[in-house]
Amino acid sequence: ESNPDAKAEWLRDHKLKNDPRVTRLGRFLRKTSLDELPQLWNVLRGEMSLVGPRPIVREEMLRYGRYLRTYVAAKPGVTGLWQVMGRNDTDYRRRVVMDTYYVRKRTILMDLRILLRTVRVVIWGHGAY
Repeated sequence: ESNPDAKAEWLRDHKLKNDPRVTRLGRFLRKTSLDELPQLWNVLRGEMSLVGPRPIVREEMLRYGRYLRTYVAAKPGVTGLWQVMGRNDTDYRRRVVMDTYYVRKRTILMDLRILLRTVRVVIWGHGAY
């Protein structure tokens, strides 16, 4: 509340690049994407897929507007198109467009490409915070 720039970043991205609440261990987990590993349990339970649109919370649904119906037509994924095309450096509107494109055009080949690019993005840590 006291930092207008942080508040604007939170409202825009639902995430802070330099979040003061995140410890050094937490930053390491985020940078290496190890914080995403618990989602594999959701994949095993059939609630998520390895590749798909990013899971969203109820408060974010309004931001999807006319794209929401398309977006929720697919299971959320641990990784997806926007995660390998800019990751956290991608603005929210662009995320919505990329996730919607993925749902409309997805193929097994696209999923394989995204999985391979995910490995590269995670190793290099591009856009992770």
